Amino acid sequence: MDSSTIINILLFLFVGWFLIQRFLPPKGINQITTLDLKSELKKKGKQFIDVRTPHEFGARHIKGFQNIPLSELPNQSHQLSKNQEVLVICQSGMRSMKASKILKKQGFKHVTNIKGGMNAWH
Repeated sequence: MDSSTIINILLFLFVGWFLIQRFLPPKGINQITTLDLKSELKKKGKQFIDVRTPHEFGARHIKGFQNIPLSELPNQSHQLSKNQEVLVICQSGMRSMKASKILKKQGFKHVTNIKGGMNAWH
């Protein structure tokens, strides 16, 4: 193999690794659909967080969710219990996944991202 082939293989492997890291949920973060969320909303002892902006939240939100915008989450997470499950939603599922990673790094034991976010909520 020549050096350009080796470089191409390494580049391909790096891009593959990057895509896997970017789109697969990290260990310890559960994912549910908005259909699953409907039954979760009826259960006690869970914390429901919407990480959209206050304007987005004010325009439309799910009853029982608390608004903690993603930008404020690192400094506001002390309001939440690290031992109770936290279910996180946003508009599409991207910000809530970022929020889920933040909570996991801060020591929250049970974190669940809601796939599709408000776009998938009916």
